[in-house]
Amino acid sequence: MVDQSEGDRLEEDRLGAHRWKWWGPYVSARQWGTVREDYSHDGAAWGYVSHDHARSRAYRWGEDGLAAICDRWQHLCFGIALWNGKDPILKERLFGLTNEEGNHGEDAKEEWWHLDSTPTHSWMQWLYKYPHAEFPYVDLVTENARRGRAEGEYELADTGVFSEDRYFDVLVTYAKATPDEIDIRIDVTNRGPDAAPIHLLPTLWFRNTWSWGRDARRPGLHSSTDRNDMVVADHGLLGRRWLQAAADLDESILLFCENETNARRLFGLADSPLYPKDGINDHVLHGAPTVNPALVGTKAAFWYQRTLAPAETMTVRLRLSDRDPDECSDLGAAFDEVVATRQREADEFYEPLAPAGTSPELRLVQRRAFAGLLWTKKHYRFDVSEWLEGDPALPPPVAGRARGRNRNWAHMVHADIISMPDEWEYPWYAAWDLAFHAVAFAPIDAEFAKDQLLLLCREWFMHPNGQLPAYEWAFDDVNPPVHAWAAWRVYKIDAATSGRKDRVFLERVFHKLLLNFSWWVNRKDALGRNVFEGGFLGLDNIGIFDRNQVLPDGVRLEQSDATSWMANYCLNMLAISLELAMENRAYEDVATKFFEHFLRIANAASHLGQGGSSLWDDEDGFFYDMLVIDGHRVPLRVRSAVGLIPLFAVETIEAEVFERLPDFARRVAWFQRNRPDLCANISSLDERGLADRRLLSLVSPDRLRRILSRMLDEDRFYSAHGVRSLSAAHRDDPISIELGGVTHTIGYQPAESADGSFGGNSNWRGPIWMPINFLLVESLQRFAFYLGDDYRVELPTGSARLANLNEVAADLSMRLISLFAPGPDGARPAGGAFCEHPTFYEYFHADSGVGLGASHQTGWTALVAKLIRQADPNF
Repeated sequence: MVDQSEGDRLEEDRLGAHRWKWWGPYVSARQWGTVREDYSHDGAAWGYVSHDHARSRAYRWGEDGLAAICDRWQHLCFGIALWNGKDPILKERLFGLTNEEGNHGEDAKEEWWHLDSTPTHSWMQWLYKYPHAEFPYVDLVTENARRGRAEGEYELADTGVFSEDRYFDVLVTYAKATPDEIDIRIDVTNRGPDAAPIHLLPTLWFRNTWSWGRDARRPGLHSSTDRNDMVVADHGLLGRRWLQAAADLDESILLFCENETNARRLFGLADSPLYPKDGINDHVLHGAPTVNPALVGTKAAFWYQRTLAPAETMTVRLRLSDRDPDECSDLGAAFDEVVATRQREADEFYEPLAPAGTSPELRLVQRRAFAGLLWTKKHYRFDVSEWLEGDPALPPPVAGRARGRNRNWAHMVHADIISMPDEWEYPWYAAWDLAFHAVAFAPIDAEFAKDQLLLLCREWFMHPNGQLPAYEWAFDDVNPPVHAWAAWRVYKIDAATSGRKDRVFLERVFHKLLLNFSWWVNRKDALGRNVFEGGFLGLDNIGIFDRNQVLPDGVRLEQSDATSWMANYCLNMLAISLELAMENRAYEDVATKFFEHFLRIANAASHLGQGGSSLWDDEDGFFYDMLVIDGHRVPLRVRSAVGLIPLFAVETIEAEVFERLPDFARRVAWFQRNRPDLCANISSLDERGLADRRLLSLVSPDRLRRILSRMLDEDRFYSAHGVRSLSAAHRDDPISIELGGVTHTIGYQPAESADGSFGGNSNWRGPIWMPINFLLVESLQRFAFYLGDDYRVELPTGSARLANLNEVAADLSMRLISLFAPGPDGARPAGGAFCEHPTFYEYFHADSGVGLGASHQTGWTALVAKLIRQADPNF
């Protein structure tokens, strides 16, 4: 083992000297119920491979497990299984409700936390709480089915299985001695008042690559000939690996089976493997002869059985290595030294990431946010063309499959490590989620952040027409175009932290984004007037009606958010092209192009020309979507995030830019002289701000003041924990409209959606969402960069307390951070059954701050770590 800093390991990995990231937490918490495992006739992915089927069915495209790790290609996986002597199945994967079973959509029904991880995964910890009593699978399904959408969700803690602390804490620790040698410690502690039995099964298995008729090569696991503390793994590409167990407990039993489907159990077929995927499960629970006595297979486990007294801990040490155990140190003192050293190095790595004076509690929140972000890096494998055509060794797909879901994306061939939104509820990538993930990653691993942004632009992701894939359920869907914003932010964060300006990355991503920008302009501007549509745009049910539906003939929706996102896109591309032009003057022409395009969008958003009507409502002082019916424009007067997104389209230009890029400066001056109609709404273009800066924004300083008077009103948008996605003014004042003979209504809903017609558990009709709030913080800071301290607004509205925009941004940041910090009673507003552990939810109750949606949405919610980095240390 080499004692070195995590920064050194990251640099070695970046330079290709050592593959420190080759092994990581790349196994999803759920593979069942995903689109890529769905070969059904009707596209009902949740039912085709269910949780009940998962233990018995070999997956086609990936694996899942508890605290599981694998190599970068997911050939070989390691995880744990548990049994308390009462459950009807081994606990090999996390349980949750499908989209149809949950009263608010899909929902994990377990208690687990990502405690820690370094970016190279040289150090990782994961904690799970496993009940002594039988896991209440049936109760959770039945009670949630009984509850309606207006009722709360029935969680695992509500069943009473954790009463009197009758559960085990299962702590899994990984520490890399070398890039290919991982020390593993599993600590199982009885937290209850009575002795309780526990079965622990550390498990090693190969992803099934041989059952589909495309690759007959078969890897293998076997026991060492003269000892029962070792599993040997042989793979054609990985070579040989050893999993060794320490002999400091009562002797374990080695069990082997095959990672192959139990066709007898699932389909009643006689032609089924003797030792199928669930063979270890059936042997441990029922003594069935379903494990191979020859001690060979493609799935193997050490079986430890103990009864633990109250507060007693059972510790199992293992090592997964590319070296023969006879060449390695023992699993005693040297093992402990590796674990202690990697933990110390992790502490040293994270120490400077919070400001001096930051409280221990906020340091914990920040580190846990980073840990969740790192643990939700997953291997994603999906060949859409093969999926559509089916596999040679299986029955042919149903008729019409080739014309079904994702048929337009047959070019996609994925086998990548990708940042997922949530390891259970969303074990697939989403384009706009990933952009926020990259910004959250940048302070700790800028190389990974840059690689992720480039990955989505590669030819096996981006459509040949320039569209970025949205998400697995519908790659054709449209996400907000935030990729350029993320690339620009990651570039600047990387430059600030590493001292290197990676212009190669910036240029690579810029060229691909030119294609995507052209797709947007050509596909989502119906009349070519720089007013855009896009449907949901990630905001699901924010609209008064389903914005993804096909509208009646003669009806068109002009979207404030789509138009504003495109204005923001222009400004991000302008900023990138100006940066590149500093070293390559060829980019000045491109900068001018985006400058002009922004002017046209800004003009359209505020003044559509003679006889037109803008998206800005001067009487209300707010932006609205516009419904165009046979040429007549009807504003949809819903005060929502749709009207705040114009604030995101703001950029300042330094005086130095005009000095060093004279051609760009001349073109700007030409527009000001010759196209005052385009420049009229950019009132700050002529006026120099702080440090002689120029301001480009959809929102003038006067309009900014009017919008902020609504946004900072605590009876409207400004809650104690962030900005609501819908004004609370609509609590008692819902808005209705008739469209196609149907009346649609929207009203303030601070928590889960009361209407399931928009699908799943997402809700934008009131709750607090971290990505929108984070962009608001950044926008306020950019406005302050131009307007300075003399520009002041009431904070909150009606308080008579004046604050500059940096102070407003800081106040909003602290409200968001407060979601995760313990209050006077020790509880965290975001909640959770175990208050000592912060949990990073998908979104939050707009009145109470309680966490909602996906329970481990650490992707974009991990942005709180960056807010803490720049927060008031005296919080």
